[in-house]
Amino acid sequence: MTDTVEETLAKLEEQAKTDQTDFEAERLHRKQRLACGLRTMGRLHLAEGVPGHVTVRDPEHLDRFWVNPFGTNFKLMKVSDLICVNHEGEVVEGDGPLNQAAFAIHGQIHQARPDIIAAAHSHSMYGKTFSTLGTPLKMITQDSTMFYNDVAMCNDGSGAVVLSEEIGRKMAESLGSKKAMIHQNHGLITTGGTVDAAVWWFIALERACQSQLVAEAAGTPIEIPEAFCQDGWESQGSDIAGWFQFQPFWDELVAREPEFLD
Repeated sequence: MTDTVEETLAKLEEQAKTDQTDFEAERLHRKQRLACGLRTMGRLHLAEGVPGHVTVRDPEHLDRFWVNPFGTNFKLMKVSDLICVNHEGEVVEGDGPLNQAAFAIHGQIHQARPDIIAAAHSHSMYGKTFSTLGTPLKMITQDSTMFYNDVAMCNDGSGAVVLSEEIGRKMAESLGSKKAMIHQNHGLITTGGTVDAAVWWFIALERACQSQLVAEAAGTPIEIPEAFCQDGWESQGSDIAGWFQFQPFWDELVAREPEFLD
């Protein structure tokens, strides 16, 4: 008999305690990566105004996640700015306000997918533009193959400001077991086993959308044969590959803006 999501979370939490994980060290590690991911997205102009959120599951309390506070500039984010939210939408650590859309979307995704550690979303220019077409991502470049058969489509609540947990639940259902999703008339959502992977997938999916928009404006792009697409996913579509691709961003930020670690 398959465990419920609640039973799976309980088992994972009990296993973590059994393993005597150094929760404080892991929590700090995840928060540092989260602050770096947010600054990186800000520097790449993937965040506009106050919309957008990146979350990471707490290593000890698996029904909680850390997220950027509503209204704080991505490019100025520090570890000390982050807030912790439970699955009831209550801020249990930190002083900043919670973006209700972050809770509606991420809360449902984290509950539905215990394997997901982090998720990223913002109203990036090419992602939100691509989402208006209602068309799937095409495998037209080597880079796009990292998303081969790994991007879901969702039109529930399309165009609405997602404040409803019900819409968030339907989005989580649409995501299924994939690592990314295009939400109709809204934008991109990506997930990962680390903040590093989730943020890299967001960056890469944004660029893949941009590439397809440009190619289709110029003509009819030639799609890559399926066998090569599968090879591309196997070589660059895994969670560890996503984590690895993010490391140059981490190295650069540590060297140039170490204050984000405060």
